Amino acid sequence: MADTQAAETGQETPKTPEAAGQPEEKPEKEPKSVRVVMLALMVAMMLAMLDNMIVGTAMPTIVGELGGLEHLSWVVTAYTLATAAATPLWGKLGDMYGRKGAFMTSIVIFLIGSALSGMAQDMGQLIGFRAVQGLGAGGLMVGVMAIIGDLVPPRERGKYQGMMAGVMALAMIGGPLVGGTITDNWGWRWAFYINLPLGVVALAAISAVLHLPKKRNKTRIDYLGAALLTLGITSIVLVTTWGGSEYAWTSARIMELIGIGVVALIGFVFWQTKAAEPVLPLHIFRSRNFTLMSIIGFIVGFVMFGATLFLPLYQQAVQGASATNSGLLLLPMLGAMLVTSMVAGRVTTSTGRYKIFPLVGGVLLSIGLYLLSTMDTDTTRFTSGVYMAVVGLGMGCLMQITMLVAQNSVEMRDMGVASSSTTLFRTLGSSFGVAIMGALFNNRVKDVMAERAGSLGSKITEQSAQLDAKSLAKLPVAAREAYQHAVSAGTHSAFLLGAVIAVLVLAAAVFVKEVPLRGGPQKTGESDEAAPMPVVEAV
Repeated sequence: MADTQAAETGQETPKTPEAAGQPEEKPEKEPKSVRVVMLALMVAMMLAMLDNMIVGTAMPTIVGELGGLEHLSWVVTAYTLATAAATPLWGKLGDMYGRKGAFMTSIVIFLIGSALSGMAQDMGQLIGFRAVQGLGAGGLMVGVMAIIGDLVPPRERGKYQGMMAGVMALAMIGGPLVGGTITDNWGWRWAFYINLPLGVVALAAISAVLHLPKKRNKTRIDYLGAALLTLGITSIVLVTTWGGSEYAWTSARIMELIGIGVVALIGFVFWQTKAAEPVLPLHIFRSRNFTLMSIIGFIVGFVMFGATLFLPLYQQAVQGASATNSGLLLLPMLGAMLVTSMVAGRVTTSTGRYKIFPLVGGVLLSIGLYLLSTMDTDTTRFTSGVYMAVVGLGMGCLMQITMLVAQNSVEMRDMGVASSSTTLFRTLGSSFGVAIMGALFNNRVKDVMAERAGSLGSKITEQSAQLDAKSLAKLPVAAREAYQHAVSAGTHSAFLLGAVIAVLVLAAAVFVKEVPLRGGPQKTGESDEAAPMPVVEAV
């Protein structure tokens, strides 16, 4: 009966330490070893986030040496597909067999994939090794979030939001710069080899300092559920990657992929109700807050990756910025996100309240994206920087709070799948965002080029609506000006769509129920509404 009532109210069944047969413990001062583990976790998180940005900068050099230009997109697609498909599986493996072992295994696989990618002799090998690397990368972010969920109560977890946001900002800003520097001075293979020393440091620190309870689960892994979910995710990512670029949205190949994806996901949901140990337990979605955080995470991924894709393109094509420093162009947005995330974390830790941040974040994100949609060929860098800062303030209120509330909404035994599900929804959101906003951008650019430059404009954008710096410099002055207007029109359409989608964050945030965070001080006789933190072996 209690479980039924909890499902109806969107909360987990209240459990107290006494009910679990464990003595209630007072929170102790954070040991130094926890900080060492956190540092190692941030290094692993950096590996996951930095890789694609470094490799993206090195791609022209890689193609020049290995050839295979026609398969270039698969270097990124193989990594993305493997990461998305592996993410929920790593979360479940951590829940079943222990997070430390699963996390260290994912790091080892990632490092093996990195070493093999650096030794690739042709484009086919590189694509295959990138898929191996992606399989490991799928467990990095999930492992970081789930281990933090084990070690730090939600009430105290806000203190680390600034650290995680800082790693994200550093990866986005420094990735292109580091990639360019490594490629120019050491060669493109070191874009992969650079992962090895960092990964070894993270492995050594985690192995020596992190001690979590070992788990033994005699239940078999849900192989059928894993296969159906992998097939469904792969189909979705391929549709969003190929649609409008490799194939027309109405082509037979895209329709086939959509059909396969829908059938696989419907079959997956049905099987999860029957499986003994489901890959993604559907009962976690009975929590209203968890479901809302999944929706918000999807939307944040949708608009954030769209913004980070089109902002540098606008500033390079319209405002004449250098492509070499493309990461620095996002500094106003990322700096604002970092500061806001730190403030949100501190406020959440000190007060235990968090609902205000999704609400404010939804408002700021919608306003910021609308402001970005107003940019034209006369917009100054200062003005665009202010608009980006507003978007950054909104994302800072949302990025880490979504994971915090999602983890607080489930029992400890589901911490891994909660972390992986939230990460997966954000990843899928980014795939949809890049695809849909990209389709709007490309169509608008081609239409405006045809209007302003006639047949020459159509010829220029026949292959791609996104021109690199060299191609742009070769254009006649009239065609270059037409392209600048076209890019402004394209970014207007893309960011306006983003602003409309971001309104859904505000709509979802209204229904968030402010359940007390685990690990906070309680008054005498007051019970925690969420499941308690377990007593684990000291770190």
